[in-house]
Amino acid sequence: MKGLPIRTLLERENPLIVPIAHDALSARLIERAGYSCYSVGGFALAAARHAIPDIGLLSFGEFSAGVRDIMMGSSLPVIVDGDDGYGDVKNVTRTVETYEAMGVAGLVIEDQTNPKRCGHMDGKSVVDLSVASAKLEAALAARKNPDFFIVGRTDARSVTGLDDAIARAKRFKEIGADAVIVEAPQSVEELRRIGGEIDHIQFANMAEAGRTPIIPPDELKAMGFSIIVYPGTLLLRVIKSMTDALESLRAGTLQLPPDTMNFAELTQMLGIARWGAIDDKFGGNIRK
Repeated sequence: MKGLPIRTLLERENPLIVPIAHDALSARLIERAGYSCYSVGGFALAAARHAIPDIGLLSFGEFSAGVRDIMMGSSLPVIVDGDDGYGDVKNVTRTVETYEAMGVAGLVIEDQTNPKRCGHMDGKSVVDLSVASAKLEAALAARKNPDFFIVGRTDARSVTGLDDAIARAKRFKEIGADAVIVEAPQSVEELRRIGGEIDHIQFANMAEAGRTPIIPPDELKAMGFSIIVYPGTLLLRVIKSMTDALESLRAGTLQLPPDTMNFAELTQMLGIARWGAIDDKFGGNIRK
């Protein structure tokens, strides 16, 4: 496992602020900015790596390859979006075993039907609670290290209502999930109810322009949420910056915004000194 276990981080930092990385460079920037943990979400990875929406188009192989690449950019622990486990209980087992072997720190398993959709989109549906429970039980049984942090997520709020969503999250806790997520609550009142009625480690997903109101971390902590995830924050700002740069390029007025990293600073951040040292130490004999 890369980095400290999630529970250890929560003992040091509560709420735990978790930005989502969409590539290895954003993962490195998250670490460079001093965060303790990051996440890889389906929405950001599908958009950045494949330019497609998060509607279940990616296979497990495609998603895990993206996670592997992203993890090369940071030494921090990472929580990965495992969608619905990519199939039945056998697939869930393989998903857990693969990600744990890769060094992932935590995995989120949700109760959507396949193909799944982004939690803040319309048109979602969920499997029966017995199916979701069996998949979560399989996930818990598959892990080798008890520190591998398994999260049960329910998307039932927009399908069968808030009461069912809360009941599902409570069931996930009973099964043994390390934390739970009630995805896409639609008001501050719903956030308060979720935080107050579920006595467990809980995630809050703060998706800009999504269904859930954006609340400061200290207020979410007071409501009962311990892990605050920001699924689109970095990607949305990167898209804006790239769009502005392309317009500037077209206009012939290419000027870097104030405080933009220069080429030398970028190469230093990418580790040019380390690679140069390796080349100097081992490559000299080859060049002679």
